[in-house]
Amino acid sequence: MNEQEIVTHIIEIETVIEHQQKAIDDLSEMVIKQGKMIDVLQKQNRLLQNMLNQDIVKPLSEETPPPHY
Repeated sequence: MNEQEIVTHIIEIETVIEHQQKAIDDLSEMVIKQGKMIDVLQKQNRLLQNMLNQDIVKPLSEETPPPHY
C-alpha cells in the first residue's frame, strides 16, 4: 500500500466511525426518552391501581352503563 491508499483508507475508517458514533448517540437519546416515558407510564399505572383498590374506578365489567342505554 502506498501513502495515498493508506490516507484514503484511514479517511474511510474515520467516516465509518463517525456514522457509528452518530447512530450510538441517536440510540442513547432514544433510550433516555423511552426511560422517561416508562417512568411516566409506571406512575400512571400505580395511580390507576390505587384508584381500583380504593373503588374510585371500577373495572369495565363492573361499570354501570350510562342512562341512555
